Amino acid sequence: MALQHPELSTPHAKIVLARSSLARAMLEFQLRNRDHLAPWGPAHSDAFYTEAYWITSFRQAVRDWDEGRSVRLLMLDPAQPQRVIGTISYTNIVRGVFQACHLGYSIDAHHEGKGQMRHALKVTNDYMFQRMKLHRIMANYQPHNDRSARLLSRLGFMIEGKASRYLFLDGEWRDHVLTSLINPDFNPETILG
Repeated sequence: MALQHPELSTPHAKIVLARSSLARAMLEFQLRNRDHLAPWGPAHSDAFYTEAYWITSFRQAVRDWDEGRSVRLLMLDPAQPQRVIGTISYTNIVRGVFQACHLGYSIDAHHEGKGQMRHALKVTNDYMFQRMKLHRIMANYQPHNDRSARLLSRLGFMIEGKASRYLFLDGEWRDHVLTSLINPDFNPETILG
């Protein structure tokens, strides 16, 4: 039996599974934040900035959800439900003895620094631990990304190390600080089935 698509909320955002009906809203988010997000992400082709790209991407997001591979979420403005203000992705979900995933996130430049991502990640991390039954969420950031460092620390992520030349972002290989958050209530029976 497939899990119901997540619909979560905070005082500042409605959080939903990415779906093709929100492709236009996602395109607008990406166009609005192109310069703001550039230092933290990979270089993108022109196709990335088309609605067709996001329709295809979000159809895959739903398939990945259905198959338990990832949970790609959009933060929507409660006052404007067709306006994306942030993204949260739990990818590379691995089961078996690992029970873990990677976390990625981004927020609109006009919403940065207001605590909205912190509130959203608190809710979505809890969802991944309680509903998806994961043991570990891993999140990595570039050493000079002070905002991400503070955000992850406030959420309880612990630094586990540093990876040199970890990801090719913004035109070059970038070092990353490796962090994780452990589910304090993880039930080992999950692994045993």
